[in-house]
Amino acid sequence: MRMNDYQDFIQKIYKRTGIDLSLYKEAQMKRRLTSLREKRGFDTFQGYYNGLVEDNRLFEEFLDRMTINVSEFFRNKQRWDILDKKIVPKLLENKGSLKVWSAACSTGEEPYTLSILLRQHVSPQSFTIQASDLDQSILERAKKGFYPDRSLKEVNPSYLSTYFEKEPLGYKVKPEIQKPITFKKHNLLADSFDRGFDLIVCRNVMIYFTEDAKVKLYHKFSEALRPGGILFVGSTEQIFNPQQYKLETEDTFFYKKMG
Repeated sequence: MRMNDYQDFIQKIYKRTGIDLSLYKEAQMKRRLTSLREKRGFDTFQGYYNGLVEDNRLFEEFLDRMTINVSEFFRNKQRWDILDKKIVPKLLENKGSLKVWSAACSTGEEPYTLSILLRQHVSPQSFTIQASDLDQSILERAKKGFYPDRSLKEVNPSYLSTYFEKEPLGYKVKPEIQKPITFKKHNLLADSFDRGFDLIVCRNVMIYFTEDAKVKLYHKFSEALRPGGILFVGSTEQIFNPQQYKLETEDTFFYKKMG
């Protein structure tokens, strides 16, 4: 086996998927991948990479072995339907443009979902999406806009054909969906928040914080919203006393900033 076989593999995976294996401890990662490669009957990492491109099941297994937390588009689709049919039309009643924040956006499925959804209501020039996360390596993956098939199981076929390009290992988001989105590194607990948002989406993140931290964050989110703006939280993150944050319940898991 050539000495640079593994390094070539790392570069090809990064170029194809945005997953940077060099950020992991090399000895541990190389051992794990060598075991998986040999288990599947490949003598070299070049051969293994070719196998990943040709066989989606091999690629899914590779992702699982990386213990990569792959999210999905339109996660908890019923909530996105409420956003689409009820919340966004209300936000647009008195204004023609929207300022949106996807907080703790992880690998990017959420802001790209927002970009697709908002295009159904207004022109792409009429909204901006700020997407932030604490982890720079995850943001780099998000910017790549590449996703395996399983991340797109809730995407309807017309959206899939319109807004994604099929690639050997999955799908890539088209540039027009990426254009309204600005990715940036941001620490929710330590950094200041921008102001004047019409919609803030922060889902499945608050569960990792202490109660004191949650109180602090809900106050900061409230201050970041314009009057009438909406905070959209995850399905395990209901706010039981929204009034203390100058919020009121608009729908389940949607909270409106009181004017």
